[in-house]
Amino acid sequence: MIHAVRRGQGPPLLLIHGLGGSWRSWSTILLALADKREVIAIDLPSHGATPAGAGSGTFMGLADSVDAFIAEQGLSGVDAVGSSMGARLVLELARRGSVGAVVALDPGGFWRGWERTFFRTTIGASIRLVRGLEPALPVLSRNVAARTALLAQLSARPWALAPELVATELKSYAATPTFDALVQDLAEGPEQQGPTAPGSGPVIIGWGRQDRLCLPRQAARAQEAFPTANLHWFDKCGHFPMWDQPRETIRLILESTGGNGQKPTASP
Repeated sequence: MIHAVRRGQGPPLLLIHGLGGSWRSWSTILLALADKREVIAIDLPSHGATPAGAGSGTFMGLADSVDAFIAEQGLSGVDAVGSSMGARLVLELARRGSVGAVVALDPGGFWRGWERTFFRTTIGASIRLVRGLEPALPVLSRNVAARTALLAQLSARPWALAPELVATELKSYAATPTFDALVQDLAEGPEQQGPTAPGSGPVIIGWGRQDRLCLPRQAARAQEAFPTANLHWFDKCGHFPMWDQPRETIRLILESTGGNGQKPTASP
């Protein structure tokens, strides 16, 4: 059973975190979203408080599990927001016709050639370092230089992040038992396919201009796969817009979801 945290009232909004994260990855924006929506933030299988299940070491296995959760909870057509691997998941769910409006923040799955090796090598080295430092993470996260070094690939301003957020996220990466299997599957698996299913809601793809994991050049491929999507660029932002640009992320999500059927103008 997928663990979910629910906050607020209003039209439901499903939040799906990235590789190694948990529902707490959304802590910078969750309460603000809950002022307007009923937020349902899940822990993916083998992440956070959700145990591993069949196929939880593969992207498609995770997609099937979330698809089943949506059906079991009576959430068919729910608006969905995803980050990183979670962003790719909401795009896959839109392709299947399981969700409504979608906001995909820096989705994976659009790397090609050397970019696949770059992803596997850099994220693999990072997780090995984090595992080795796990006992010291609470202390290191309070040091500006240390958290800058540890999160340089994921944030454009790691020194500005809250120490509690950094410690929680890095400890979650180290504790995810399927992290290595998912990295291999994501790096070696097929590119994400589109488009959305007929009748699906609007799709917004958000991308940080300083993303050093899912490189900005990949945004064009994502938009090619999902040609009806609008592309929104976040300035001064790395891989996680909800960390580096939380106010802009909140605004984008609330303007893009909620059943108004209107797509914001794509940023240049």
